[in-house]
Amino acid sequence: MNFLREFGIDEFIDYTKINAEEVAQEIDLVIDCVGGQTTGRFLRMLIRGGSLFPIFPLGFSGSEETDKLGVRVSSTQVRSSGAQLSEIASLLDSGTLRVVIDSTFPLSDARMAHDRAEHGSIQGKVVLTVDQS
Repeated sequence: MNFLREFGIDEFIDYTKINAEEVAQEIDLVIDCVGGQTTGRFLRMLIRGGSLFPIFPLGFSGSEETDKLGVRVSSTQVRSSGAQLSEIASLLDSGTLRVVIDSTFPLSDARMAHDRAEHGSIQGKVVLTVDQS
């Protein structure tokens, strides 16, 4: 939890012990990093005018309920953009944006990297490195 406090969180809900949708209310924005068919469970947490942003929106079927509750659901498709990457680079250089690396593996150990990510409880990104020699 100290890891998250460094990022300025106000409250931490351990999803392995508590269903967030049962304890959190009046939320402005929910970012659902799992997504899929279970995304709709977060709708009732949001204030009218709030937003739900599923990272993986396929299978979401609660659009009728979103209208009734007055909330927005949106997602995005990632596309490479040189201008955006340049802006991100300047944010990284200035320290405004910080990337946390959980673990690093050589490309030849990609299976181990996948196992690490699949295991869960990671704190940051799992990185594959490519030998340039």
